[in-house]
Amino acid sequence: MQIENVKAAITGAASGLGRYFALEFLRAGAQVAAGDINVAELERLEAEASNTPGKCFARQLDVRQESSVVEFVREASGQLDGINVLVNNAGILRDGLLAQEESGWVKKLPTLQWKQVIEVNLTGPYLMAREVVSEILMRGIKESVIVNISSVTRAGNPGQSNYSASKAGLDATTRTWALELASHGIRVGGIAPGVINTPILKNISEDAMRSLIERIPLQRIGRPHDIWLALKFIIECDYFTGRVLEVDGGSTF
Repeated sequence: MQIENVKAAITGAASGLGRYFALEFLRAGAQVAAGDINVAELERLEAEASNTPGKCFARQLDVRQESSVVEFVREASGQLDGINVLVNNAGILRDGLLAQEESGWVKKLPTLQWKQVIEVNLTGPYLMAREVVSEILMRGIKESVIVNISSVTRAGNPGQSNYSASKAGLDATTRTWALELASHGIRVGGIAPGVINTPILKNISEDAMRSLIERIPLQRIGRPHDIWLALKFIIECDYFTGRVLEVDGGSTF
């Protein structure tokens, strides 16, 4: 699939990687349905999109809510005359150790923190994929792609049992959906970024950042453009499906 022919639905499109993906698609002349819970930032994206050759449709989207997903996909499909690319990018962090002793008492990872991450990072992509695939099948679209944004922490990372579980689960759905949907011309792939320079890093201390970089053979954190190149490859390579690309500078996490 050529990038200029893309009609993409992107979750978490108001900031970070999602925003970068949306603008790259638009600069290439593609069409984008941008969804995010942050309306103010979506409005900023629409304003910037007006200076590109592409078409941008932006609406508030809460991937945790089935009704919000159904409404967004239905409206986006109508605005773009179909969707042929889905980028499941929305994700959150709610880090914490499973249990730890503190001054004679045990602090436990709250169930709410577990559920919040699973709802956004795993249930959200399921709802989006289900609705987008339904639209694709109803419209008889012959070529389409789903890309799930995973993480290298899918293999496990201290303090991130909820996040790691959500991303490992997303990888499993990537493989499963690829097997289920290949006969319909729908390819499904994933990208597992390492440490990428996005707003999610804003609260990391300088010492923690130095420690992270020491564990990356290329000795730098990734750029959003590095992940965009992986996304572009998956979309353009029509023999790619059922796999997750690690783009992490050779990280040893």
